[in-house]
Amino acid sequence: MNLERLFEPEAIAVVGASRTEGKIGYEAMANAVEFGGRVYPVNPSGEGTVFGERFVESVTDVDDEVDLALLCVPGPAVPDVVMECGEAGIGGAVVYASGFAEAGEEGEALQSEVVSAAAEHDVALLGPNTSGFVVPETDLYASFASGVEEVRPGNVAVIAQSGGIAHVLAFRTLREDRGVSAMVGLGNRANVGFRETVEYFDGDDRTDAVVLHVEGTERGRELLETCREANTPVVAYTVGKSDVGDFAESHTGALTGDHELYEAGFRQYGVPTVDSTEALVDAGVALADSPEPAGPNVGVVTAQAGPGIIIADRVQRGGGALPGLAAGTQERLDDILPGVTYEGNPVDTGRPMPEFGEVVTAVAEDDEVDIVLVYELFEEALGFPVDELDGLADRVDKPVLFATEGVEADMADDLAALSEAGVPVFASPERGAEAVAALVRYAETNERSEEVSADV
Repeated sequence: MNLERLFEPEAIAVVGASRTEGKIGYEAMANAVEFGGRVYPVNPSGEGTVFGERFVESVTDVDDEVDLALLCVPGPAVPDVVMECGEAGIGGAVVYASGFAEAGEEGEALQSEVVSAAAEHDVALLGPNTSGFVVPETDLYASFASGVEEVRPGNVAVIAQSGGIAHVLAFRTLREDRGVSAMVGLGNRANVGFRETVEYFDGDDRTDAVVLHVEGTERGRELLETCREANTPVVAYTVGKSDVGDFAESHTGALTGDHELYEAGFRQYGVPTVDSTEALVDAGVALADSPEPAGPNVGVVTAQAGPGIIIADRVQRGGGALPGLAAGTQERLDDILPGVTYEGNPVDTGRPMPEFGEVVTAVAEDDEVDIVLVYELFEEALGFPVDELDGLADRVDKPVLFATEGVEADMADDLAALSEAGVPVFASPERGAEAVAALVRYAETNERSEEVSADV
């Protein structure tokens, strides 16, 4: 199956395109025309133009090689339209309509027809029952949701079983001045599912981490093995601790299964898990923007004791360890800042003073430390230690994360500088600590995954 034609098209057809604002065919067309290649509105009853493009009656009438079709048609029409797409040589299609496997026996039969039509012509089919996908770097907005054109390019691929959650995650990155390499809502996973998308984005140069939202799958082992074999870090958010099975099955046709088995399976196969959409985005950013952690030992540097105590508690509850610092590091800290408030681990300076960056560097260069988390409540007169943090993680070959709070307008320039320096930044002590905990779980689960691989 050629997912390049789905995610890297040169020309797009919007089947069921409309000039009526509010209809899916209008909204999908409005987003699609942001794309740099040709976009063809297809509708047998369409006349004239929409968004400057002239209607054609069928995809088979398009005098061009179309790679991707966005199907804005009712469910019963989808099998025939997919067949037409195949006959026209289209390699990828998105099916927005619902009423398929999530809707009972009749829907399952309809979905089976769609899958057969796609298989006959080797069409990579996203959906049915999805709100689509976006690839911001190429202005490819194959979604009918408004606002997706604002989502920024980044290096984390979002793959969500729910199209709604896919958009929740993408819009969260937008609010927090982050971005995505892609956002994909899988929906019913007719023939493009977790395995296919994880494999594709594992080979995508723009993607440095993959985050998964999983409601359930009947191909669980295949998903786990795909994640284990990926070179790109993967983190997952699974649902189903309480009984949501019937609701999930009615949503995307998912069989949620036993949540604890999913959690244990991901751990065994090298995939850390989280418990919220917020933590999923944070973990993705930490994994994408950091060197691979070597172990669970965390060095904490804080400019205020209260947040440092919260971080120390959360990190250890999340599986991290706070090792004692080496004697040489203690001596460096004494030289940099005699009488520092607390020079164990965490190191507490009491406030963000000019030497704060030197303190961070000393802790980061300690061989006992695998991961560094810095917390500083912003003070405008002192700012952040950007110069010291710039390039530090690469030099010491370990993750260096930064958490802060303050008046956003006052911090804007410093936050932008940290972002430019590639430093992962988190908006509270708790979120910083949870991101570190995800790195700790990644280090531990990867060690366990290597043991599993050696036993196979």
